[in-house]
Amino acid sequence: MQRVVGIDEKLPLGQAIPLGVQHVFAMFGSTVLVPFLTGLSPAIALLSSGIGTIVFLLITKSKVPAYLGSSFAYIAALTLFVKTQHNLGGAMSGVVSVGLVYLLLFLLVKLIGTGFIHKLVPPVVSGPVVAIIGLSLTPTAASMAAKNWYIAAFTLVVTAVLSIYAKGFFKVIPILLGIIAGYILAACTGLVNFAPIAASFATPLVFPLKAGVWSLPVINISAILAMAPLALVTIIEDLGHIFVLSNITDTDMIENPGFDRVVLGNGLSTLIAGFIGGPPVTTYGENIGVLAVTRVYSSRNIWYAAFFAIILSFVNPLQALIMSIPTPVMGGVTILLFGMIGATGLRTLVEAKVDFADGKNLIVASIIFALGIGLPDHSVAWATAAGIILHYVLDHAGAPDAAPDQLDDAAK
Repeated sequence: MQRVVGIDEKLPLGQAIPLGVQHVFAMFGSTVLVPFLTGLSPAIALLSSGIGTIVFLLITKSKVPAYLGSSFAYIAALTLFVKTQHNLGGAMSGVVSVGLVYLLLFLLVKLIGTGFIHKLVPPVVSGPVVAIIGLSLTPTAASMAAKNWYIAAFTLVVTAVLSIYAKGFFKVIPILLGIIAGYILAACTGLVNFAPIAASFATPLVFPLKAGVWSLPVINISAILAMAPLALVTIIEDLGHIFVLSNITDTDMIENPGFDRVVLGNGLSTLIAGFIGGPPVTTYGENIGVLAVTRVYSSRNIWYAAFFAIILSFVNPLQALIMSIPTPVMGGVTILLFGMIGATGLRTLVEAKVDFADGKNLIVASIIFALGIGLPDHSVAWATAAGIILHYVLDHAGAPDAAPDQLDDAAK
């Protein structure tokens, strides 16, 4: 049986560094995709994700092994203000407002405590929510793999076989080894473009916060109104990710270190991103998938990943090398990562012994699955909200208790 590496466990440096690099490979594509789509600087996005993750780990006392990368929820708003209106300062005021919403919620949760979360989100809600976090992402993974199914399938098979049958240290870095194997095969078939890597050596070092790609926030009411409300959506998605992490690590992160610290860490990280020109950051499902596959939960590895991201933001050739990984290679890996998250949600339902002979449970789970998979935007957040509300309504909409005389009549 594969050994589980606990959250507080410290592995030797020779093992921890490759494990940190593995997390970098998992988050890199999504983290730099957001700035490419919105007109922000990819180097600053890497810098803000690395700094943000370190802040998050500090606030959560390294008890939540989560990596924070660029959030997809704000792509439309950022594109409008950065790429269309060329108003970077205004866009950053919107990012700062997102961080402030997080801080306000932190104060609220700190005031009323976290006990209510488990009451509002029992296993019949949290299980399907965890499942759809993975399942809602699988179309993205499949579309990446569809660029070349042969390369994607080869990468997937190598990763899966290594995660099951590899021995020793190779067993805990199957994603990294799978990506390397897929990259080599893709290179042999002519799918890797080495020209950008060669060109990057002309300017090997870059300073992310350079003129033209960075601006201090400048208050813009339209940007604030466009982004601040979305914070409520991403907070709910964060809650789902914490349920996933709690499940796979067999801990209760809602209580320890507390969801209030999770919200505070994410809020402060997003505030920092707004002041250095980056997009809002959020916990990443890709890295949670790495934890689920490898069963190596050590927060120390996330620290190393954050440091590597900061280094990457300054080193052009390293950025170019990772950017040269063909899409189907990452597609093959992410099919496994997202699928593992989906399976983790089903495990929650099994371990909690949720009774689906009970019509209420069946309806709640069905609605969460349908909305989570069917809705195009922020499906996890809307499905979670619908599940919480529906469970509460159904749980409190039962018939009133029968009076004693009615019970006597029924007995006769």
